Amino acid sequence: MAFVHLVAFWIAYKQNKALIGDSGITPARHVLNKAQERGRSKRNRRLQWRQEQLKSKQGNNGQESFPKPIQSTKSLFPWLRKFSLSSLQTRLRQFFRLRQFFLGWLDTHVPWFVHLREIWWDRSDARDRPLPTLLWLASPKDRTHGLNRWLDGIAVLGMILSLTILAFGSANVPMIFGLWLCQRSLLSVGGPWYGYGWEPQLAELSFHAMFLVPFLSAIHPHGPTIGMSPLVQWTVQWYLFRIMMGAGLIKLRAGDVKWKNLTTMNYFYQTQPVPNPLTRYFHWMPPLWHKCETVMNHFVELVAPWLLLLPPPGLFRMGPAALATLVFWRRIVGLLQMVFQCILISSGSLSFLNWLTMVPAILCLDDAFLAPWFGPKTRQAVALAAVTAPPAPLARRLVSVAFVTLIVQLSIPVVRNLCSQKQIMNGSFDPLRLVNTYGAFGVVEEERHELIISACNGLDWDDWREYQFPAKPGNIYQSPKFISPYHYRLDWQMWIASSMRRVDKSPWIYVFLLKLLERDPQVLQLLEYDPFANDTEAPKYIRIEKYKYQFHKASSTASSTPTEKAGDITNRKGNSLGESKRKHQASQPYWDRELVGRFYPRQGIATIESLKEEIAKAGLPTD
Repeated sequence: MAFVHLVAFWIAYKQNKALIGDSGITPARHVLNKAQERGRSKRNRRLQWRQEQLKSKQGNNGQESFPKPIQSTKSLFPWLRKFSLSSLQTRLRQFFRLRQFFLGWLDTHVPWFVHLREIWWDRSDARDRPLPTLLWLASPKDRTHGLNRWLDGIAVLGMILSLTILAFGSANVPMIFGLWLCQRSLLSVGGPWYGYGWEPQLAELSFHAMFLVPFLSAIHPHGPTIGMSPLVQWTVQWYLFRIMMGAGLIKLRAGDVKWKNLTTMNYFYQTQPVPNPLTRYFHWMPPLWHKCETVMNHFVELVAPWLLLLPPPGLFRMGPAALATLVFWRRIVGLLQMVFQCILISSGSLSFLNWLTMVPAILCLDDAFLAPWFGPKTRQAVALAAVTAPPAPLARRLVSVAFVTLIVQLSIPVVRNLCSQKQIMNGSFDPLRLVNTYGAFGVVEEERHELIISACNGLDWDDWREYQFPAKPGNIYQSPKFISPYHYRLDWQMWIASSMRRVDKSPWIYVFLLKLLERDPQVLQLLEYDPFANDTEAPKYIRIEKYKYQFHKASSTASSTPTEKAGDITNRKGNSLGESKRKHQASQPYWDRELVGRFYPRQGIATIESLKEEIAKAGLPTD
C-alpha cells in the first residue's frame, strides 16, 4: 500500500501544478472558493435557526426544551433512523435531540467550534459532501496565488510518509492517517483529473488500514508485535469483494451485448485508454482465445469473489481439518485475484488501479505461504512474535468492533446499488466517501477514436503541427510505452473526451487549448514535447480532429505504408508525423488511422479570442 501511495504522490508532484495549480487548467482555488461560499451559507442558516429557537424558548416562559433534530442527510448515522424496534427508535430520537442540543450550545457559546465546523464540515462540493483538505490551512493570499507550494508540500509529505513505511516495513495510525489526509486533500480539489474510481478506492483502503495497524508503536523492521484484528481483516476482504462484484455486475447491466456474447475482448485491447507494447499481441490472439478470456473475466469478477467472504483464521474456533480447508481456499482466491491483476498490468496501462487492487488480495495469504519470500531472520522474528504476542487490549477490540459495525452500516446502500438493475459505478453514499461502490468498463467501444490537436502559426497554412502526448496514441510510428503504475492524467482525460462526441461535455478542453496557444510552460510539460519550441512565432490557430485508430498489421511486403484515407493532411512540415515518416521510411507503422471529422471547432479554426469567448459562455471561472 505504501508503494501505491508513493506512486500516487509522485504523479501528483509532477502534474498537479499544471492541472490544478495557480495557473492550471482547472485551478483548485475555484473549487475552494465555491466550497467556502457554501460553508458560509450553511453556517449563517444554522445560526439563524439557533436564534429562532432561542427566541422560541424565551417566549415559552424560559422553559428549557430540546430542539427537534434536523432531518439532515449530512448526519453521520442516517441508518440509525431505519430500525423498526420502537424502543430503540425512542432512545435514538432522544440521542439525536441531545446531540442537536449539544451542538446548538457549542454554536452559541464556543465561537471557534463554529469556525472549525464550517471549515471541515460545512464547506462542501456540489453534491453536499464535505471537502477535507489541508489547503484550508493556506492563507487567503496563498489560496489565490500560492497554491503551487501547498500542492507540492502535500505531495512531498505523502511521499515522505510512504518512503518511511516502505523503509521500516511497519506503520501506525498517525502515519496512515497522514497518507489518507494527504490523498483526500488532493481528491477533494482534483476535479476531473481525480474523478477516476481508483482515487476513492485508494482513500478507502487507507481508511481500512488505520484500523489494521497499532495506534502508536515504535517503528521496527519486523513490524508490531500485536497482530491484526480478524474482524478488520474481513472488512478489507469485503472491500475487495465490492470492487470485483461491482466490476462484474456493471458489465452485465450496462447494456453492452458484447459481454454476453463473449466478444468483448475482440475489441478491448485496441480501444482501452492507454495501451502498452504488449497490447497489440493480446489483440491479435484468435477469437476463441478472446471468448475464453471473457469467460474467465466473468468467473474472476462474479464467481470467485464469493470466496473473499470466508472468515480469516482466528475469527472462529475450528478444527485442524476445517482450518486447513479454509486456508487453502483463501490462498486460491487471493492468488487468483493477484494473477488476474498481473495479466491486466501486462496487457495495458491502467494507472495504479491494478497494483492497488492487488493489495487487499495479499491479506488472503497466510504467513506460512508468504514465509519463503523473506529471509530467515525475518521468519524467526515473525514466528516468535506470533507465539509471544499479548492479546489485543480491550480498547483495541472495542474500536475494531465499532469500526466493523460502521462499515456494515455504510455498506447497506452499496449493497442495494449492487443489487439494483440501475447500478451506478464509482459512486459514494456517505458524505465522507468512506465506503464506496466501484465498477469499470461496463461498455467497451468497438472502434478507437483519438483526438488529435494541431496548431499553426499562420505563416504557412500547410504547416499544421500535431501535439504529441506521452502515452496517448498520436504519432502512428510511435509504439506505446510501459508506464504502469504511472498515470498520465491528461492523456486519460483526452481518451474520455474522445468518447463524449461533443467538446462542451469536457469544457476543460477550452482552457487547455488556450494555454497551448499561450505556450504555458507548465502545461507544455505534460506533453511529449512542444512542436513550436524552436520557433520565434507562437501558434495563433488551433483545432482538434478526430481520427479512427487501429493496430497496423504488417503485410507480406516490406514497403507497406500506414492507412491514410481521404481528408488526412499528410504534408505537414516540421510536425512529428512528417519527421517520423522521414526517420522510419523503411520501418512499419504501429497504427493505421483514418480521419473521422472535425471535433472542435466544427467549422473554421480556434484562436485565443474565440477560446476566451467559449470559456465565458461555458461559465468557467476566469482569472
